[in-house]
Amino acid sequence: MPNRLINETSPYLLQHAQNPVDWYAWGAEALERAAKEDKPILLSIGYSACHWCHVMEHESFEDASIARIMNDNFVNIKVDREERPDIDQIYMTAVQIMTGSGGWPLTIFLLPTGVPIFGGTYFPPEDRFGRPGFRRVLEAISEAYRTRRDEILANSKGLLEHLDRQKLQQSEDAEIDANLLDLAYRALETRFDPREGGFGNAPKFPPGMSIDFLLRYHHRADEPHALHMATLTLDKMAYGGMYDQVGGGFHRYSTDDRWLVPHFEKMLYDNALLARAYLDAYRTTGVPLYKRITEETLDFVVREMRDPSGAFYSTQDADSEGVEGKFYVWTLEEFREVVGPDADTLAKYFDVTEQGNWEEQSILNVPRPPELFGKLEKLSTEELALMVDAAKKRLYAVREKRVKPGRDEKVLTDWNGLMLRAFSEAATHLGRDDYRAVAEANAGFILTTLWDGKRLLHNFKDGRARFNGYLDDYANFADGLFALYELTLDYKWLEHAVQVADRMIDQFWDTEGGGFFFTAKDHESLITRTKDYFDNATPSGNSIAADVLLRMAALLDRPDYRDKAEQIFRTTFNLLREYASGFGRMLAAVDFYVGPSREVAIVGKPDEFLSVLRRQYLPRTVVAAGGDNRVALLRDRPMVDSKPTAYVCENFTCKQPVTDGAAFEEQLNAG
Repeated sequence: MPNRLINETSPYLLQHAQNPVDWYAWGAEALERAAKEDKPILLSIGYSACHWCHVMEHESFEDASIARIMNDNFVNIKVDREERPDIDQIYMTAVQIMTGSGGWPLTIFLLPTGVPIFGGTYFPPEDRFGRPGFRRVLEAISEAYRTRRDEILANSKGLLEHLDRQKLQQSEDAEIDANLLDLAYRALETRFDPREGGFGNAPKFPPGMSIDFLLRYHHRADEPHALHMATLTLDKMAYGGMYDQVGGGFHRYSTDDRWLVPHFEKMLYDNALLARAYLDAYRTTGVPLYKRITEETLDFVVREMRDPSGAFYSTQDADSEGVEGKFYVWTLEEFREVVGPDADTLAKYFDVTEQGNWEEQSILNVPRPPELFGKLEKLSTEELALMVDAAKKRLYAVREKRVKPGRDEKVLTDWNGLMLRAFSEAATHLGRDDYRAVAEANAGFILTTLWDGKRLLHNFKDGRARFNGYLDDYANFADGLFALYELTLDYKWLEHAVQVADRMIDQFWDTEGGGFFFTAKDHESLITRTKDYFDNATPSGNSIAADVLLRMAALLDRPDYRDKAEQIFRTTFNLLREYASGFGRMLAAVDFYVGPSREVAIVGKPDEFLSVLRRQYLPRTVVAAGGDNRVALLRDRPMVDSKPTAYVCENFTCKQPVTDGAAFEEQLNAG
């Protein structure tokens, strides 16, 4: 018989609906039962694309004897971290405090009040890998709860106090200036891998936000090494196995330091952040590779991660047929059969060998840059490109007949906001009207399905919109809407961005300590109300909020928006100085704040000016066009001699209006 999770919409929870464990979803029913029966809670948190979550399910949660121990001694709660990041954030922090590390699956034991007792990540069923067996952990916690209650209560009280101390206070003497950006650059330099790109050692995660900062820093300081760090990393990732050489899009991370062997799941947020990083690199350098990777990544999203309604799905699993990576890898025999006459040359190009480069099979990657490979094989650039493109089409067609990895089709507002900005900016700078249509359809879906004018919801699946929106939902959606306005220059998108931002401030702003809480003021009461500042796999809501509020303030003359961003910087100032490399997205906001920033107002037909503006990389520039007086930047800006006119302002001081593209370009590039 299925358990209670059969009534949920989360694919992750539904995966556990046939377990013999008496699972609850997080909610009043489970918490009330724990209190009534005086039982500790076993909270298990994971997500659909998590490989080790699946392993722990098969080993422990499907085991009848382990399930019996769980059911007899605990109230068991299963949480999808992507649906309930508020719960995940609290208990992940608790486990990190207790053990010094964290990850998923997250396994944590709680008092009936929700206060943590003990936690960890993956537990094997019996002792191995230097980890205690899950069966033994269950029995030990149950015994301790019965016989050593006072000790448990004392320890949990100290942990709760530690969680509350995580909140930061504003630094009154903070100097938010270019020195912060210099510190961040030097911190990234010390961690840079000069051979393989990226930062630190294996495993390597795609550093999209750090690349964004490096490109900005290069633009600001004309620092060639900043550009080198960004482009080497982008090149290595694009040619590595972490990038899907056949279907486009990036896997989650590389298990080695060479970007060769990925953890094979594909996440919507990674592809949003990386599409923007490659787009900005293309705008900076004009290198065709970066345009190709941008378009292949976004085309993958349209093809495989987009609902007909315009919404974007969340993830693709690492596994197919129960085997990680099976969908993506090739034997030499398979490769030759599919590719045909040029197979030997292309096998060398894609590193396909008899022995394989991973578990006796080959992950396609390009160990030699195409230019070098072409010279070695005496092939022109055009000849090689035609061969590679033809092979990729054949490989893709055959691969489509394989059993595909599972796809988590829930729609998350915050991740959709990240992808909305990526498509809007790609449409803006690559002139792709199809991307514009994708962006407008996505914004329309969220506005009609997850936003009622006052409240934003977090999740949509199977026709149900659920869960109060978190800070990240509001910040990312406002950010995406603002990017859509700068693409279309249609005031309605800016108006929606303002409505979402104003509601975000009303519901999430900390009027005493500054900064935004992760949950709204009318959210379900949890053991603590957290604030998140660090940019991890996804940018923090505070980082996104600071950036979009600054850009909207410049367009709308909203000093209250700018003040909120400044308070966020003051709150994070000491962390920014000490751990600058952990704030890639926040540093983009600081870069805009420090300036010099430009505000461009265009009245009359904007096409000539937009073509000049959009072919350049100008990261501290915002633009408004038209004659709508609701946009403060456009007020009292007449056309000159009845001609389309551009006003270029720097830090709120405007230059002489110009009426031709050449003069406009000269003003943009002056200073």
